[in-house]
Amino acid sequence: MKLKFNKNLDYQKESVASIADIFKGQTPTQSNFTVSAMSDKAGTEGKLITDLGIGNKLELDEDDILKNIREIQFKNGLKLSAQQDLKKGNYRFTIEMETGTGKTYVYLRTIFELNSKYGFTKFIIVVPSVAIKEGVVKSIDIMTEHFKELYDNVIFKAYEYKSQKLDIIRDFATSDNIRIMVMTIQSFNKDTNVINMDHEKTNGIKPIEFIKETNPIVIIDEPQSAASTDKSMEAISSLNPLCTIGYSATHKDKHNLMFRLDAVDAYERQLVKQIEVASVVSKDQNNTAYLKLVSVNNKKSPIKAKLEIDLWDKKKGTIVRKAKEYRVDDDLYELSGYRDVYKGYQITEINAKEGEEYVAFLGHESITLKEVQGEIDDDIIKRAQIRKTIEEHLNKELKLTKQGIKVLSLFFIDKVANYRTVDKDGNVHKGKYAVWFEEEYKKAIENPKYKTLFNDVDVDTEAETVHNGYFAQDKKGAFKDTNGSTLADEDAYSLIMKDKEKLLSFDTKLKFIFSHSALREGWDNPNVFQICTLNETKSETKKRQEIGRGLRLAVNQNGERVYGFNVNTLTVMANESYEDFARKLQNEYEEEEGIRFGIVETHTFANIIIEKNDQTFYLEQEGSEKIFNHLKQQGYIDENGKITDKLKKDLKEHKVDLPQEFSEAYSQISATLEKLSGNLNVKNADDKRIVKLNKIRYLSPEFEELWDRIKYKTTYSVDFDSDELIRKCAEEIKHNVIVNAAKLIYTKAELDIRKSEVSAEENKRQSTEVEHPNFLLPDIITFLQNETNLTRRTLVKILKRSERLEDFKKNPQQFMDEVAGIIRRKMRLMIVDGIKYEKIGDDEFYAQQLFETEELSGYLSKNMVPSGKSVYDYIIYDSDVEAEFAKKFERNESVKMYVKLPDWFKIGTPLGSYNPDWAVLVEKDNVEKLYFVLETKGNILAEDLREREYKKIQCGHKHFEALGNEVEFRETDNFEKFIEGV
Repeated sequence: MKLKFNKNLDYQKESVASIADIFKGQTPTQSNFTVSAMSDKAGTEGKLITDLGIGNKLELDEDDILKNIREIQFKNGLKLSAQQDLKKGNYRFTIEMETGTGKTYVYLRTIFELNSKYGFTKFIIVVPSVAIKEGVVKSIDIMTEHFKELYDNVIFKAYEYKSQKLDIIRDFATSDNIRIMVMTIQSFNKDTNVINMDHEKTNGIKPIEFIKETNPIVIIDEPQSAASTDKSMEAISSLNPLCTIGYSATHKDKHNLMFRLDAVDAYERQLVKQIEVASVVSKDQNNTAYLKLVSVNNKKSPIKAKLEIDLWDKKKGTIVRKAKEYRVDDDLYELSGYRDVYKGYQITEINAKEGEEYVAFLGHESITLKEVQGEIDDDIIKRAQIRKTIEEHLNKELKLTKQGIKVLSLFFIDKVANYRTVDKDGNVHKGKYAVWFEEEYKKAIENPKYKTLFNDVDVDTEAETVHNGYFAQDKKGAFKDTNGSTLADEDAYSLIMKDKEKLLSFDTKLKFIFSHSALREGWDNPNVFQICTLNETKSETKKRQEIGRGLRLAVNQNGERVYGFNVNTLTVMANESYEDFARKLQNEYEEEEGIRFGIVETHTFANIIIEKNDQTFYLEQEGSEKIFNHLKQQGYIDENGKITDKLKKDLKEHKVDLPQEFSEAYSQISATLEKLSGNLNVKNADDKRIVKLNKIRYLSPEFEELWDRIKYKTTYSVDFDSDELIRKCAEEIKHNVIVNAAKLIYTKAELDIRKSEVSAEENKRQSTEVEHPNFLLPDIITFLQNETNLTRRTLVKILKRSERLEDFKKNPQQFMDEVAGIIRRKMRLMIVDGIKYEKIGDDEFYAQQLFETEELSGYLSKNMVPSGKSVYDYIIYDSDVEAEFAKKFERNESVKMYVKLPDWFKIGTPLGSYNPDWAVLVEKDNVEKLYFVLETKGNILAEDLREREYKKIQCGHKHFEALGNEVEFRETDNFEKFIEGV
């Protein structure tokens, strides 16, 4: 199987552009230097070989870079960088992308984009560990064909740096094609590293000196690990980077944040799997003395121990589990509310020595840090976790196998011996987890429910072949526990990565993978649908780390990504309640990503667009602050911007009070507030329900009449007036293209030296335009052809009629970028305006029977509304707006039948396929039947929707007009308005 990659994902293109556009105005150029080395080739020993080295060269100054950065940040709704955030020779940029959204693909594509636009050729990828290095190398390998196709068969070479192969340093320095070197931070962050020492193969020069001369663009994968210390940042600076670009979901420091796709954005846009938590926790187990030593604190006298115990809560009249601090001589019998199970549990000693922490009791055995006593036997809980993971896995197989999707499950364990051991003679034996797995798997596959999955298989053989483990081994072949960063781990990582595509194929029997907890970050496979962590104690692992290996969207047997939560649901097998899991996960998002749930900030509304008098404006910082202050005055947010219950109530009732001057942006502001007031949406697996087709309503004459009117397919053509395009583009270029010549900037600053810091305040700045020596003008027509796909003839007419070609000589790259942007914008508008739809014929339609083949599932308390008028017994909704419409369809007597149009009901448009929301049959005055297709976006006004989405909706209008089947397409954001207009 070969994985396929989609070049048209908007968010990935936006992320690539957010870095590429930093250098807007840069003319393709390079720097040259001399590379010498002693030859070791036969017949030339001892001879000095001299080559021309080729490096990156940046021509833009700080002001150019800052201007470009701020434009990108403003467009992306991010805090704007200030002058002091940029230091010449130390440009640092940040891209924040949620795990599983294609971070590696994005930064690799950014490399090719930077080369295509500006001619940069030298790139270094710095990674924190062997695991991530193996993943990057594998990604480059499987994406090579895709990038060659995307970038005109571009010549490039990528290699992982190894100190034994210094010849790659010479190739890196001298090649005039793209060179990508992947390095772990550990390979060059010490003086004793080979790269930092004089070497005979490089003529007595430190290999790193050659890298410095290339002025590489350095990409840092997971900078919170790879560049988290002063020492590691010094090492990266020693590479003499043109700039550094950090990519991660969990940045520790965000230097000039250029693009953000956080966990909430990724989830809402369905770019990752949705998460459901299946809990295996004990309940009503209060008959023994439950104890857990959470921590020991010796910072102040007396020493205290935080113990979790089961207390009697008088107010609630029940037992509750709480963690509290206790001292020596405290009696847990008394402090638990005189519960008999704690008799004799008087604390006699608390030991706080690091690594040896424990609490001793009078008459009972002591307890060590993180140890749990009095809980249900831990083996029983773990076996139940394995059993439930197998069950979840097989349920997904029933659903997904027919769609060509191989289901994988992942078990993380903290002791390899629990799964596999090797005796002194080298014989491999099964540990208890492997034994339990096979026993539970045999039971499960004999269940008649799964009969279709296991026709005529040998139960014993099947149970043995579907699971395997990936572990580091010592020199004797024994499996061992490791921390994930040793050389012994490298083979385990390599095996996992090499098997990545093989594991996705039905031809490979392996479905259940056991791996060491420390190998967590080495695992990244899109078809992991279940993750189960089997630890000796309750998991202290971060939730983000736990789910991270399974967030990526699934792929089918053709290597194609499959979209939609109906397929992409990750089940986490937890040994805690789903509420606790969700709370901890949200806390981690707040701490690690800086996502401030339920918080409005002063710049929140700055990039909202409004239209007045046929002109477009941004609200900008000033307008955003006015709205922020108004929200405070109305009691919608507190002093810190935290959303109050009053705002949530008014949002639900659609009566939020906003300043009159921003009335044109009311629905956009409301939509933003709705997003901010929501919580993280983690599902409870126990609430999951399969939605059933209601055969009576599905076969009813009403539904047949409704479906027969909307089911037909159309084709479209575009009536494109090229003369009008030429006129509009030329007019815009003539009046709105601003081109600046190159400048010299002179600055002076006054130092203020204090004990607290040394600061500088600029007191003089001068700029002088400079005449560029007679440089070679680039081929503007070919550039614009590649950017717009228009003919050379059309482009020549646009440029001539614009009367601005003299400005092209002033700053060629800036002029070409501005012109290309104008032409693309005008084309987008004119294509949709000139589109015509035509019904293909009576034989091309979406068959009603497709409803019978689709299996839908939802969660009762999260995204399901009971239905008595649709073809399913529940409506699965994607937003609060859809939920509200579904409820009102049910209540209103005029609505006789409605259906939420399935994902496969698509209308073709030049901007991608479009899926309307609803089809509705309304009976007017108990006689006349009217048929509607509805689009019910919460912010339906044209200026409130992204331009692309709005144009798709316009195409929807024209599609249904072409059908002419007495069906009316309408846009509405309010049910009452819709029904009143019938």
